[in-house]
Amino acid sequence: MPTSQTKQTNSVSISFIGGGNMAAALIGGLCGKVCQPTQIHVVDVNPASLHQLAERFGIRTSNAIDADVANSDVILLAVKPQQMREVAAQLQPWLKNQLIISIAAGIRAVDLSRWLNNYPAIVRTMPNMPALINKGITGMYAMPQVGQQQRAIADTIMQAVGSTVWLEQEALIDPLTAVSGSGPAYVFYFIEAMQAAARELGLTQEQGRQLALTTFVGASQLAAESEEDITTLRERVTSKGGTTYAAITSMEQSGVAAAIVTALKAASERGRELGDEFGS
Repeated sequence: MPTSQTKQTNSVSISFIGGGNMAAALIGGLCGKVCQPTQIHVVDVNPASLHQLAERFGIRTSNAIDADVANSDVILLAVKPQQMREVAAQLQPWLKNQLIISIAAGIRAVDLSRWLNNYPAIVRTMPNMPALINKGITGMYAMPQVGQQQRAIADTIMQAVGSTVWLEQEALIDPLTAVSGSGPAYVFYFIEAMQAAARELGLTQEQGRQLALTTFVGASQLAAESEEDITTLRERVTSKGGTTYAAITSMEQSGVAAAIVTALKAASERGRELGDEFGS
C-alpha cells in the first residue's frame, strides 16, 4: 500500500540537472514506483547521456535549463561540485518556489543558497555508491525554511534508492560523509585485502573473491537483522585461543581499529576543507 509520502510525491514533477550515474539510479528508483516517467525531466549537456536516459526510462530531456525546470516542483542538482556555482547562476532566473535537492559532495546548503540569491528551500544530501543498486543510505539536511511537506517529499525521493538519515546540523554532513559516503571504499579495501590473503594462503583468485564477498555480505546481513550489538556478534565468533582470536589479536597489535578511526577523522576533516574551498 502506498505511504502518505508516496501519495504526496505521485503528483510531483522533478527536474534533474545532471544525468550521471547517481541521477540514473534515482530515476530508476522513482519511475513507476514514486512517480511516472512523464513527471521527470533531465537537463544535461551530453547528448549521449540524454538519449540513453530517454530510451531507458521514457523521460523528458533537454540540453539546457528551460521552462520545464521552471515549472517543476522539485529541482535535483546532480552535477559535479566544481560545476555547481556556474549551474546555480544559470538556474537562478528560473526559480519560483521549487524545492531544491542537492546531491553534490562538498557543497554546503548555505553556499548554494547564497549563489542562488539567498534561495531558502534547499535540502542537501549525501547518498552513497550502493544507491546504484537501491541499497544506499543518504544523509540529509534541510535548511530551516524548508517545510515539513517539502522534507517529506525529499525523503521519499531519496528513499527510492535506499534508506535516509536526517541531520539537524549541516556540519554533521562531513562526519556522515566520512562514514557512509566514503564507506563503500573502505569495504572494498578490506575485501581486496581478504582476497590478497586468500591467494597468499594458496586459494585461487576466484575462490578468494567468492569467499570474501559472500562472507562480507552474509556478516553484514546478519548484523542488520540481529538484535545483538556488533561487539557481541564479534565476540561470539572469537573463541579465546582459536583462529579468529589469533587474527583479531594480530589486528589489535597492529593498531587496525585506531587506524580506521584516524582515517575516518581525516575524511571528515577533508570534507570540511572541501566545503571551505568550494564555498569561498
